[in-house]
Amino acid sequence: MYLVIVGAGDIGTPLLEIATTGGNDVVAIERNEERAERASRQYDCLVLNDDATTKETLRDAGAERADALISTTDQDATNVMVCLLAQELEIPNIVSVVHNPEHMNLFQQIGVNTMQNPQRLIAEYLYRAVERPSIVDFMRIGEEAEVFEITVGPDAPIAGMSLREANDAGLLGEGMLIVAVERDGDGEPLAPRGNTRIEAGDLLTVYSGDGATPEVTDIFGHGEGND
Repeated sequence: MYLVIVGAGDIGTPLLEIATTGGNDVVAIERNEERAERASRQYDCLVLNDDATTKETLRDAGAERADALISTTDQDATNVMVCLLAQELEIPNIVSVVHNPEHMNLFQQIGVNTMQNPQRLIAEYLYRAVERPSIVDFMRIGEEAEVFEITVGPDAPIAGMSLREANDAGLLGEGMLIVAVERDGDGEPLAPRGNTRIEAGDLLTVYSGDGATPEVTDIFGHGEGND
């Protein structure tokens, strides 16, 4: 894949590492000379020390053959301009970081895939790790809904039940869905069916329309009183 990455700062730098390690053809554009030189030394990619808000720079980066452009600068206005130019140059996949939540609609209106402020996501993740230590990983969807991973405790109400039995017992509400079951730490998730039996120690991927509330996590043996 041919990638154009704009920005080699706190977000762009690890992205460059991931993209180049993955064997992609990568071109980075960084306006700051020191950052550009550092990225050029560290990663196997072409680094342009230039302004990505000009169409000529994007052309120099190979926009006409790029599969995707990712804009990671710390300024939403810069990211918007870069994305608009990328659209004019017909780059098929355009993604941008958005730092101010109030600007999210603007990016969506111009048809750009977005990721909200990564620093806030990290802060929320760290807070959740303290507030709900039973949750292994999570992703928020909309205002309340979440997808999260949680291990079934030995005294969990759902332990020993099939999904059909748990549903009949009212443990799984209308807004809750068990998406995957990982057992014995083998890393191979099971696609759950109605007759799939949940066992203590299972790592579950769960969708909850109400989020990972104490009432929800208690079903898996991890209510606030259990943590």
